[in-house]
Amino acid sequence: MSESKKTVLNHLFDAVVAGDVQKARKLAERAVKEGVSANVVLERMMEAMRSVDAKYMRKEYFVVDVAAASTAMREAFKVLEPHLGVKPANMVGRVIIGSLKGNIQGLGKDIVAATLRAAGFQVVDLGVNVSPENFVEAAEREQAQIIAVSVSVEETVPFLKDVVDILNQKKLSGKVKTVIGGRAVSEKTCKQYGIDAYALDAWDCVKKVRDLLTH
Repeated sequence: MSESKKTVLNHLFDAVVAGDVQKARKLAERAVKEGVSANVVLERMMEAMRSVDAKYMRKEYFVVDVAAASTAMREAFKVLEPHLGVKPANMVGRVIIGSLKGNIQGLGKDIVAATLRAAGFQVVDLGVNVSPENFVEAAEREQAQIIAVSVSVEETVPFLKDVVDILNQKKLSGKVKTVIGGRAVSEKTCKQYGIDAYALDAWDCVKKVRDLLTH
């Protein structure tokens, strides 16, 4: 990668961390124009958000700073979305996605939803702070095969049990598969709550959804 491309990516990283919305958008446009892969640009922005997270954990950043960085990334992401290199899905699949009850940060979920759409899936985004009942009701209403749940707050993880229980009550388990992601969950969480799959990031979620639809 040329020095000028690296410089654009580094400036973009800084703009996201600083929460500079206009600058982040302009730099994303410049990166795409200079021929940097949209996937590479997105990876650099994810690194920026991890840096923001670390600052928040060290109490160097407050909620308002995290919100500003999230907004900057979201705006830059809008530029990248049409260019994301995801192979189209060869199957029709409908996915219900949302951030679980008690989770009000939707950035990771937004990226996953956009990537699933780019891969050709039909995605119904329920937004943030979604109750287990709403996930299952939406899956029934939309005749979806997959429920994708984003969980970034550890205290809310036990609500996953309710999602699984309601699917069982309605005799939908097996027909509607579940996939989870977010920093509060892991492979271990799947086993603990009877979830079908765990996705590490947006691209992994596309892969896991494909796998769930074919098995």
